[in-house]
Amino acid sequence: MSKQTLFDKVWDAHVVRKIEDGPDVFLIDRHFVHEVTSPVAFLGLESRGIDVMYAKRTFATADHNTPTINQHLPVQDPLSANQLQQLETNTAKYGISHWGLGHAKNGIVHVVGPENGITLPGMTIVCGDSHTSTHGAFGAIAFGIGTSEVEMVLSSQCIMQPKPMKMRVNVNGKLGKAVLPKDVTLYIIAQLSAAGATGYFVEYAGDVFENMSMEGRMTVCNMSIEMGARGGMIAPDQTTFDYLNGREQAPKGEAWDRAMAYWKTLKTDDEATFDKEYTFDAADIEPQITYGTNPGLGTGISQNIPLSSQVIDGEASYKKSLGYMGFAENEQIIGKKIDYVFLGSCTNGRIEDFRAFASIVKGRKKADNVTAWLVPGSHIVESQIKEEGILDILTESGFELRQPGCSACLAMNDDKVPAGKYAVSTSNRNFEGRQGPGARTLLASPLVAAAAAVTGVITDPREFL
Repeated sequence: MSKQTLFDKVWDAHVVRKIEDGPDVFLIDRHFVHEVTSPVAFLGLESRGIDVMYAKRTFATADHNTPTINQHLPVQDPLSANQLQQLETNTAKYGISHWGLGHAKNGIVHVVGPENGITLPGMTIVCGDSHTSTHGAFGAIAFGIGTSEVEMVLSSQCIMQPKPMKMRVNVNGKLGKAVLPKDVTLYIIAQLSAAGATGYFVEYAGDVFENMSMEGRMTVCNMSIEMGARGGMIAPDQTTFDYLNGREQAPKGEAWDRAMAYWKTLKTDDEATFDKEYTFDAADIEPQITYGTNPGLGTGISQNIPLSSQVIDGEASYKKSLGYMGFAENEQIIGKKIDYVFLGSCTNGRIEDFRAFASIVKGRKKADNVTAWLVPGSHIVESQIKEEGILDILTESGFELRQPGCSACLAMNDDKVPAGKYAVSTSNRNFEGRQGPGARTLLASPLVAAAAAVTGVITDPREFL
């Protein structure tokens, strides 16, 4: 039998039917829905008189349009309020689990799935959201889909997909001081470019990923989409099993034992081949920060902004990007004044991220010129922040904790960065207007965000550790 990659093993196990010279008909194990991409899909079902085939395999949560303060009050924005109401109505009609505003399990879809044990190794997982790749951290094939595909999965529990090519990215060695998983993924994207993995599904391998926590692995897989990949995944191991054991919807008893027997087979065979492979040295990675308008335009925080001759993007595009950001070639990034700091999103809204942020701000004060939005990814994370004493540290340093939601990751709720203002953001995208019309976003890790929050300028977090 030919040797298989992890990706092959999971993909091939879910192919219902192969279409000659066409896509595979592909079974979906878990389908997450939220308020933004689902309303039109549900309308499609209604217009065709079709039911949801497996309501118990679909899970709904409100996150994109939700406010992050005063969630007990009616939502003020009419469009947001309507979308949230539609999600509640549609899920009730079809018997789908719904964690709306005020629900104890509410939060960002890619945070609540794993923390409740809904996301499991070897599964296929989709959602009408590009950062569904997050769930690949568990050895699952997970990817975002469009509205018509949401309808397809609701009605048939299947989707039609061409099988992507396979890429492996290896990072070996020991990470340096203050280098977090976010820095690892920003480094990889900077090396390959924002389109460097287009057409591929990426497996991350090597010492660095093996030694990462599940939170860190989720951050890395979340950002796979930012280099053009269809998704990313990491082989499940004891770290994965320990994270899942005892979670509410994870298997129990004999079912756990059976699941474990299967999960342990989910790894790439020694002689399996990839269409493309890269290897990086952990020692080459320092804390990262972006300076442009795509996630591939980033560099080590101690470096200057590159010359146009040094970047993969075309010269005209690169100069337009720097013009939007108000930066110039060969400028130093350290010391640049910032206005906003955002800690949160499906990339960095987990408890580990708040622990990191608190490790720097403890005993220090928020800079007067900085507006900080600290937004947990779920109510479970919010509870952990309080139980671990992190909220006390944040409060003493002049920070406030907001309520769970996507928040300032995207300009789809009240948390918008004003035009021309600079935001150090732990989210995943720095496109023009992503955090608000005219907003200027610098992507970074929770440690870099914390260092900026207490100094008011871009600062190397290694100075504080």
